[in-house]
Formats: sequence, C-alpha cells, structure tokens
Amino acid sequence: MITDPFQRLGLDREVLTVSQLNQRARHLLEDVFPQVWVEGEISNLARPSSGHVYFTLKDAGAQVRCALFRSSAARVRQALRDGLAVKVRGKVSLFEGRGDYQMILDTVEPAGDGALRLAFEALKDKLAAEGLFAAEGKRTLPAHPQRIGIVSSPSGAVIRDIISVFRRRAPQVELTLVPTAVQGRDATPQIVRALELADHQGFDALILARGGGSLEDLWCFNEEAVARAIAACQTPIVSAVGHETDVSIADFVADVRAPTPSAAAELLAPDSSDLQRRLDSLQRRLTLRMQHLLEARRMQLDGLRRRLRHPGERLRQQAQRLDDLELRLQRAMARRLQSASEQLARLDARLTAQHPERLLVLLRQRLEHLRQRLPRAMHTRLRERRQQLEATVQTLQVVSPLATLGRGYSILLDDRGRAVRRAADTVPGQRLSAKLHEGELALRVEASSVTPATLELPL
Repeated sequence: MITDPFQRLGLDREVLTVSQLNQRARHLLEDVFPQVWVEGEISNLARPSSGHVYFTLKDAGAQVRCALFRSSAARVRQALRDGLAVKVRGKVSLFEGRGDYQMILDTVEPAGDGALRLAFEALKDKLAAEGLFAAEGKRTLPAHPQRIGIVSSPSGAVIRDIISVFRRRAPQVELTLVPTAVQGRDATPQIVRALELADHQGFDALILARGGGSLEDLWCFNEEAVARAIAACQTPIVSAVGHETDVSIADFVADVRAPTPSAAAELLAPDSSDLQRRLDSLQRRLTLRMQHLLEARRMQLDGLRRRLRHPGERLRQQAQRLDDLELRLQRAMARRLQSASEQLARLDARLTAQHPERLLVLLRQRLEHLRQRLPRAMHTRLRERRQQLEATVQTLQVVSPLATLGRGYSILLDDRGRAVRRAADTVPGQRLSAKLHEGELALRVEASSVTPATLELPL
C-alpha cells in the first residue's frame, strides 16, 4: 500500500507534462486498486467494430466508465444491455488519451439479488443496533461435548458429512437430528420450532446446518424470526449455513460461525491427540505465514510487472483511443446526416412552393382576369378614339379650305394647279380656274393690279 503517493512521485520537485501526469496517475490507481468488485447498473452501452465493449456503471449517486476488451468480452455469457444490474471485477485505471478515470474489466456477472441484499443489510443493521451480534453475548463452545443436536434437513449430504466427521474424530459423542425444512415457504416457522424444541433437550451444543445455494435458497436463514429464535436459545449454537463464501444473518447471531457443516462438526468434535491439535495449529500458522509471504512476494512481483510496461497494454490504450475516435466519428456523421436531411427538407419545401404547376395556375388566373378586362378596355379605347376622331374632324372642318369656300370664297389655281396668292403672279390673258364651294369656273385674266383690295361684306 502506498502511504504517500505524492512523495513517491516527487511532485514537489518535478514539473510534469499532461501525458506524464496521466501516466503516473494510471500507475497509482492500478497499484492501489489492482482488483476490485463493483456492483451497479449498465448504461450507455457501446460495441465498436473492434469487438471491445464500453459502458457506464452507475448507481443512484455516482457512475464510472468501464472497458471490457474483446478477449474478456468473449467470456461473458450474460447478454449485456442498458439497465442490467451486474457485478464486475477489474482494475481501476486511467485512459491516458482523455484523462478519464475508468475500470478495465475481466469479469462481468449478473446481480439479480439486489433487492434481497438490501433487505439483508437493513435487517443486519437493525439487529446489530439491538445488540444481537454483540461479542459479549456469545456463549463459549464446550471443550468436550457429549450430546450434540443437529438442526437440519434429514435428507442431503449435510447430515452425512457431519456424522462422518464425528465418527472419525469423536465417535463417542451422541448425535441427535432435529429435522426441519431448510428451504421454501415453510422453512422459517419449522426452523424456529426446531430450535425451540432442541433448546429444551439438554444438548451441550447445537449445529444449525444447510448446504450451499443462492441467496434466495438461503433466505430462510436471513429471516428475523430465525435470528430471534437463535438469540433466545440458551444452548451454544454453531451456524454452518451454505459454503464458505455464503454469509447469513444466522451466522451473525449464532455463537460461532463455521464456514461449512463439516467445519462445524470439527469445531465440536474433540480430538483424541493433543499433539495432533498442536501440529494442526502449527501447520495452520505455517500455512498462513507462507500465504502472507507469498502474497507479499506476489504483490511485489505485480508491482514490478506493472512498472514494466507490456506492449499489449499500450496496444489496448491505442485500441481504446481508436474506438473512442470511431464513436466520435459515428456521432459526427449522424449529426451531418441530420443537418443534410433538414436542409433537404427546406429545399424540398422551397421547390414545392416554386413548382411549375403552381405557377401555371397563377398564370391561368391572371390570363382569365386579363381576358375579362380586354373587352372592357377595347370598348373604352374605341370610345375614346371615336371621341378624339370626332373632335379632330370638327377641328379640321373649322380650318378646312372647303369650309372657307362654303362661306363664299374661292381658290384661284394656275394651269399647274398652284394656288394664286398675288396679282403680281398673273399676266393678262392667263388662264385660271376658280374652285368654288360647289363646282369650278374657267377664267382668263384681263388685267391685274397690285393695290390691296378691300372686301366689303353685305350687312
């Protein structure tokens, strides 16, 4: 265990790059948490084409990223999905590329007994607060028992294992089976009655035993009624429920917990040889000493192995970075496609608004409107032109020479048809014609005078 990781890294003297900081943080996490079990719920599950699996493990208050590489993912039998409650095992590490805290997993197991475990912990806390687990209330097992009561099922291997141990180690001890169901709906009241009955039979000790099973199978030994029945017994009780890794409320309330039914029998079966017991004790001490020594050497070896960076570790880091980039690319492509789809929808709407058929409809409507206006416009224009023509005709009639002729005047024309305006332009004997209002006259000039003539109009 690292007591002062900052002193070990020399952070008070060294300026690190970001890569060096992330690398040393990863080494520190992997040194402190080389292997840990964590339970939670899967979310944000991702399976890139590389075969690796990434997800977030969360509970009500926190979350942690998890990476399950392809070789480990192939061993997972459970179909992983979002919302699945699981128990995972692995080392705590750091993805150096992003500086993300994460777990590198090697095992994923379903955790379907979460509600039962919550009930287990709630009852455990309640009974502990009442003092049912207190060490001062525990009774000492007899050194040389003569009569042992066994509260268990009459069928199965448990009772045979216990009898076998007593026959081998202490055949003189009298064994009495107090039968009861150890699983199912009726097991709890039967166990309570069996304990009450056995407590009044004068046994030196009792063994409460059952073979291994799931948490649901062992649940009758986690019931409050069974726990209070064990606490009420005056006879010392050894609890031997399930395998060595199974823990029940009955184990906490009983005077002694044995890892297995056979171990419970060994606790109560006196050995015939003190030397054998001493040898067993020395052997256990030696085994423990060797285990501690081997564990220390293993931890030292693991530390050296982690410091020696294996190429596979770097490949996994790069593979994880590649998977991260692949996921980012997929999200970017999805956003790009979404944007293109929205733009296409807008263009389609604009194209629909400008469709030729709609324009033709508008043009037809305009043409129909113009067709209806044309006759009215033509009639109005003709009336205006007619009125203009009549006004012009009247004006022309006012200034027309013919109108002048109508008032008694005439026009003299020479033989070339030119109007004669002055007397000086004529010679005596010249032939002229006079244009009258009605008809014309042939004239011959007798004499001419340049004196302006005066015209007297009749009154």
